[in-house]
Order: sequence, then C-alpha cells, then structure tokens
Amino acid sequence: MILLTGGAGFIGSAMLAKLNQEGIDDIVVIDSLKSSEKWKNLQGKSFIDYLDKSQLMSSIDKFEHVEAVIHMGACSATTELDADYLMNNNFKYSRDLAEWSVKNNARFIYASSAATYGDGSLGYSDESIDGLRPLNMYGYSKQLMDEYIKRTKLDSKVAGFKFFNVYGPNEYHKGSMKSVVYKAFHQILETGTVSLFKSYHPNYADGEQKRDFIYVKDVTDVMFKFLVNPEWNGIYNLGTGSARSWNDLAKAVFMAMGKTVNIDYVEMPSNLRGKYQYFTQADGRRLHETTGVIMNTLEEGVRDYVTNHLSKKNRYL
Repeated sequence: MILLTGGAGFIGSAMLAKLNQEGIDDIVVIDSLKSSEKWKNLQGKSFIDYLDKSQLMSSIDKFEHVEAVIHMGACSATTELDADYLMNNNFKYSRDLAEWSVKNNARFIYASSAATYGDGSLGYSDESIDGLRPLNMYGYSKQLMDEYIKRTKLDSKVAGFKFFNVYGPNEYHKGSMKSVVYKAFHQILETGTVSLFKSYHPNYADGEQKRDFIYVKDVTDVMFKFLVNPEWNGIYNLGTGSARSWNDLAKAVFMAMGKTVNIDYVEMPSNLRGKYQYFTQADGRRLHETTGVIMNTLEEGVRDYVTNHLSKKNRYL
C-alpha cells in the first residue's frame, strides 16, 4: 500500500496517474478538497481509499503493510503569509510523517522546493543545505524540513526533492499559482499576446529573467524511479539543469499554438520587486549521476502540454 498525501493536488495527482500507468492502484489518497476544483484531478484514477488530511496522523497506525509514503501534501503558495500555518503544515506535519515512515520501514519521498535557495547568491547545489536564506516563509518552512532531515541523518533513509518551476496538466485549480505556460496559453487565445514582467535588474533585459522550468511528467518519472530504487536516498534538486528565459517560454507556447509571437512587457507589482529571483538553475549533477534520466526540453514539454492537454476537452492526466 502507498499513502499519497496531496494526491488530488498538482504534482500529487500527476504522481497518482504515473502509479496507475505502472499498474499500481493500492493507494490511499490523502488531501483536503473542501470547495476547490482539485477533485477533478482524481477523475479516472484508481485508488482504494480517500482520507481527509486532518485525519491522517490520528489514524495512520490503522494502516497495514504500508510500503511507501509519498508526501506531496503541503501549502505550495509562495505568497502565503500565515507563518503558523506554514510551520505546522509544511514542517511539523512533514517531520511527523518522515519519522513514522522510517519507524515503520516505509519508503518516504517528500517535496522540498527551490525556494530554499533564496536569491540564489549562495548557488544551487543540492549538496549545500545549511546556511541557505529563503526569501519568504514558504521557502523557510521547506528549509526547516530539509535541515531536520540532514540533522537527524534521515537523508540516508529518505528521498526529498527541491522542485524548481514545475508546469503541466492538473495544475488547473491553483489560481494565481498556475504556471505561466497555462496563463500564456489562455492569454494568447483571448488577446493574441502574452504579458511578461519588465526587468528591474541591469543585467537582465525585459523577459530575459531565467528559470529552470521542468515538465511535471519528468518530475513523476524521477519520483517513480526513486520509489522503486529505495537505496537511492538524499535531498536532490529536481529541475532540468538548464535555465531558460520567460521570453523562451512565451515563444514556445506561441510555437505550440501555431501563433505569431507577440509579447507585452508590464510593470512588476512593487511588493514582488524586492523578492524576485532573476535566475534559478538546478545543479542536477547528483540527480543525473543517480538516475541517468533525460528531461524534456522546454519546447518539448510545452508542446506536449499545449497539444495533448490544454487544447483538449479532457485536459487532465
């Protein structure tokens, strides 16, 4: 049996689809649906039970033969300001699940974030955990979990992933946190243009701010490899290792849609300017050495997302 937290969310439901694709459906999905549209991510998927997140820790000992806990259930909003909520949800909840998993000999895989790297001035090496300075409370909550895993030496027993900029199907419920690929697709349909933030950094032209964009199908392929290779442990960057500009991303969407490139540069909200990352790029050497995985390029991932999901009536994995 696999316990999949956040199983109705973006990456969690994509992982559920990957597990089903591999013939695995002995899965308990844990999430908090409330009034969101996340439930749509579960349609067409196979799993044996659903449990509300609030009930997990009080009932977890009732589950028998748990082989793995895949923990994707956390607040992923970088703009969340409730520090107590983030501390409880992203750190303490994750810590308790890690401890339970190790104690019960269950494989534990969890989501960290590239937000732990802050402004990037200390680099993006996943061999360096201590001393990082995230720019927001979301990143700090993820940093606390990574530090705990290293401090208690659980990094020799569990696997954590610092997700970079993930995009792809099943992100539709995420509101303002949806990827720019999704937003650009709909902007092009409605207006024929894509709006990108102007640059406020002398080293970057407008739209040339760079991110490590990774397709969600690559993310789930990597996580599945770690699931079936329990000897692979540690905290890894999960990105392509190749930074691309917002201009590149917008052009990839126009190309996938067969449209003429038309980009409009707009002012960045003042509250973001001091916290904005102008460059992120995963140091993916350890991940590649461990898995040998080859990622989709930005153009390949965007084309698959646009043509096989966003343009279809059934957009879901």
